[in-house]
Amino acid sequence: MSKYTVIAREGNAKSAHFETVHGTVETPVFMNVGTAAAIKGAVSTDDLHDLKTQIELSNTYHLHVRPGDKLIKELGGLHKFMVWDKPILTDSGGFQVFSLSSLRKIKEEGVTFNSHVDGRKIFMGPEESMRIQSNLASTIAMAFDECAPALADKRYVNDSVLRTTRWLKRCKTEMNRLNSLEDTINKEQILFGINQGAIYKDIRIEHAKAISDLDLKGYAIGGLAVGESHEQMYETIEAVIDYLPKDKPTYLMGVGTPANILEGVDRGIDFFDCVYPSRNGRHGHVYTNNGKLNLFNAQYEKDMTPIDETCSCKVCKTYSRAYIRHLLKAKEMLGMRLCVMHNLYFYNTMMEEIRDAIRGGYFKSYKEDKLKKVNGET
Repeated sequence: MSKYTVIAREGNAKSAHFETVHGTVETPVFMNVGTAAAIKGAVSTDDLHDLKTQIELSNTYHLHVRPGDKLIKELGGLHKFMVWDKPILTDSGGFQVFSLSSLRKIKEEGVTFNSHVDGRKIFMGPEESMRIQSNLASTIAMAFDECAPALADKRYVNDSVLRTTRWLKRCKTEMNRLNSLEDTINKEQILFGINQGAIYKDIRIEHAKAISDLDLKGYAIGGLAVGESHEQMYETIEAVIDYLPKDKPTYLMGVGTPANILEGVDRGIDFFDCVYPSRNGRHGHVYTNNGKLNLFNAQYEKDMTPIDETCSCKVCKTYSRAYIRHLLKAKEMLGMRLCVMHNLYFYNTMMEEIRDAIRGGYFKSYKEDKLKKVNGET
């Protein structure tokens, strides 16, 4: 069960309702990244509700390695395991597998690689990725693909993309089989395909056409923010977006500075994910409507103002920059937690503002104003 309904457009920017078995997602949306079924920084699922999180993203490879997808299935699936009642997207494990370049071997069947935890040999291909994600019982499962480096040799990229298309067909067949089994926890699991092709527009466009013919529930643009410039990324999105179905959600994988998101929305993207808000927060870097701050800086030692005076999150309503700086310097976990919570709230609130702007017909002016703010130009 899924239904995607565009309710407003402004240029290529769009806002939609995406109904799933675990609830409706309002797009554009930022997915909060919980790699091992938790947001790094001691953020609970109760916190996620307060932070206006609509959808959480977990990592197939990491959960397969530890604690094991079969264990999670035995315990009732990922929603029950992590006590989260809204949609979850699981990535395919492909990006992590291919990032282990010195530890893996690619064949048509799939990839053999060594676990980063204990070194044991693991094989993962399209069918294995679908089975793991079915065991996790996520709302949205991503197809198993190869994420080739953005600046890789064109011949290599072309061969890789053709294999990714063949793998996608195998993913679709296996998911249909798994969803029909009696003991499958989420028989309504949705499959998203992934467009690849590095920065080669002709390969990207041909691949978009090929995967669109498979009539999946959603489509992602992968293989960006992996070495190319921002201009190359935006040009690639512009080239491929018209060749992906207009009546299906689009997901820009792993891309997520505030400026990247605003530019992505302007080009027709619905879904985003990125580790920046949590990773930066754990290092004392926080997002505000006057640019990014590093709370380790000495200038905040006596600063009793909140992180962002325009922010309504619990952190900004309660704590000062000076106190949070002290916690970070003292290596108290609370400091990291407060920064991550603020950053996630900032991102989720920005997405809320973006949706309101598209639906209100003022996204263009909102984008210009917000870009100046997040870049510290106001």
